[in-house]
Amino acid sequence: MIPDNEKYFSLATQKRDGSLVWTPVWFARAQAQPDYYVFSAGDAGKVKRIRNFPNAQIAACDMSGKVHGKAFPGHAVLINDQQTTALAYQLLVNKYGWQLRLTNLFSRLFGRYNARQMIKISLSVSD
Repeated sequence: MIPDNEKYFSLATQKRDGSLVWTPVWFARAQAQPDYYVFSAGDAGKVKRIRNFPNAQIAACDMSGKVHGKAFPGHAVLINDQQTTALAYQLLVNKYGWQLRLTNLFSRLFGRYNARQMIKISLSVSD
């Protein structure tokens, strides 16, 4: 598992040729669940790749994406129901506070907030 005190993890999604694309993202996890939640622009490459190949990997990383932890295999799902989306946003706001609120404000101002895609990553194995 990725410790909750990590600010970023790198999400690896699979391309059609089988190679992985690693992307640093903010994440949050509910204490009672082993699932991680992240958000992305709805038209981002990682969202398109998850639609085609739900297998994913996550690893702790810094802001630039440099991995500094063990990679964990998982399964990524695009979230479309409002209840899970609301839970995920609340978890992210609880973790990132003003930073996420500011990001949300700018996303709303530029009309990108509703174009976001929430993603749930469930680990394949637990450590």
